[in-house]
Amino acid sequence: MQNIVELAQVSRDFIQGTTTVHAVRDLTLYVARGEFTALAGPSGSGKTTTLNMIGALDVPTRGAVRLEGVDLATLPRHRLAEVRRSRIGFVFQAYNLIPVLTAFENAEFVLALQGVPLAERTRRVTEILAAVGLAGMENRRPDELSGGQQQRVAIARAIAPRPAIVLADEPTANVDSETAEALLTLMEDLNRTHGVTFLFSTHDDRVLARARRIVRMRDGQIETEEYREAPRPEAEAL
Repeated sequence: MQNIVELAQVSRDFIQGTTTVHAVRDLTLYVARGEFTALAGPSGSGKTTTLNMIGALDVPTRGAVRLEGVDLATLPRHRLAEVRRSRIGFVFQAYNLIPVLTAFENAEFVLALQGVPLAERTRRVTEILAAVGLAGMENRRPDELSGGQQQRVAIARAIAPRPAIVLADEPTANVDSETAEALLTLMEDLNRTHGVTFLFSTHDDRVLARARRIVRMRDGQIETEEYREAPRPEAEAL
């Protein structure tokens, strides 16, 4: 299947005082379209750093990160911003919703930045909010929603632009067990039914139980890989 993400011998070093920290070391990783994959490992294993480089939020010290065949290091700043808006969906553990905007407006925000016409934005966001179980809550602001509902808005915002891949950094960290299971079922359904590609950073056993591929990291390198089943065929996107 077509690779959406390719990391070729990627390293990321950080300077802390007089010490060099090797957060990621000579990492080679491929993510194909339609995968539901988890990066697992203890704190400091390089999971989030890897996710940030794939999401063009950080740059490698060495090596190449390619998204849909394009080396992100070759893109000027304005093109990187465009890639983040249109080709990558982000789900953060802290939700990162805009507090003064409603659920609808938060989910619509990236589409508005892209210049998607109002009628199309309205149709698409209405459908997506219904798909994530928030029909009737479109006009609520984040402080009027539970943690699980806020995370559903974040998921809707991530998939509304129809990105190539959704990057989810510890998406179940701040919700209770029942909500976590419901969110995972939602993302699993979006993956299987609509072909949305998900890459998680997690140490949550509930996420690992659902993942169809687990990449275990330690000290910035891949330790083991496990495939639960073959990736699903590409499905129709939302």
